[in-house]
Amino acid sequence: MMVVSMTGFGRGKTESNAFSVNVEVKTVNHRFCEINIRMPRQLLKIEDKMKKKLNQHIRRGRVEVYVSLEGEGIVSRKVHVDWDLLDEYYLFLKQAREKYALEGTVTLQDLLNRSELLHIEESELGNEELENLVLSATEEAVLLLKQMRLAEGEELKKDLLAIITQLEANVLALQKYAPLVVQNFKERLTKRMQEFAMGQIDETRILTEIAIFADKADINEEITRLKSHTQQFVQTLKSEEPIGRKLDFIVQEMNREANTIGSKANDSNIAKKVVDIKSLLEKLKEQVQNIE
Repeated sequence: MMVVSMTGFGRGKTESNAFSVNVEVKTVNHRFCEINIRMPRQLLKIEDKMKKKLNQHIRRGRVEVYVSLEGEGIVSRKVHVDWDLLDEYYLFLKQAREKYALEGTVTLQDLLNRSELLHIEESELGNEELENLVLSATEEAVLLLKQMRLAEGEELKKDLLAIITQLEANVLALQKYAPLVVQNFKERLTKRMQEFAMGQIDETRILTEIAIFADKADINEEITRLKSHTQQFVQTLKSEEPIGRKLDFIVQEMNREANTIGSKANDSNIAKKVVDIKSLLEKLKEQVQNIE
């Protein structure tokens, strides 16, 4: 039996003589599998490889991945000089000095102060060693994430089974009350028949009462389906595949049966049990939203 939570966190770290790589992976609830990776530009070409590695362990949820790098040589720096513009600027200063009889000379500092003439360019480097470090750190992070998701999934399973046990007890109680529904409608119909025989109500009215009786006299069919759904829910928990969506559908079906029973039964005991069942189904629904 394996229930996997959609929430979790994992961190991986790999190092070499030149680089240190940190990868953090965080997952939260989501209808589908959505992966967002934030990392330096030079690693963009291995984004698909990272997603493939993540998809081996994550089938559903919103996945946030953060990659940080440290080390010498990650960023390359070089001086960029606009020589043509520098020549023009130098001639301008020289001509202005001669034209206006200005004292002083053009110094190197005058040129260095102009950012449009000279600036430092930075470029990020990527290499096979660095990429392998990132992929290894990703593998480590996602395996730790998976462990956490499995551990939380086990706790979810315990909660779900406890709720199902309470639900089954309430359904059994409903089954005991079910004959009361038939008895109440039988008594009501008998009274109507007597009124009809005495001419107090017309034929159309009695036919309407019979139609209502036929529709609402029995809730056993809904109870049977409700019991079947609870058994199917427990069986689904044993699946090795992602089960979140299937469990959500089963809870919807159970809720539909509970609503039908509530609308049929004109009995306070049954109404109370239906309220209890719907409360438990709401708890089931909340927990199921966390399952992959």
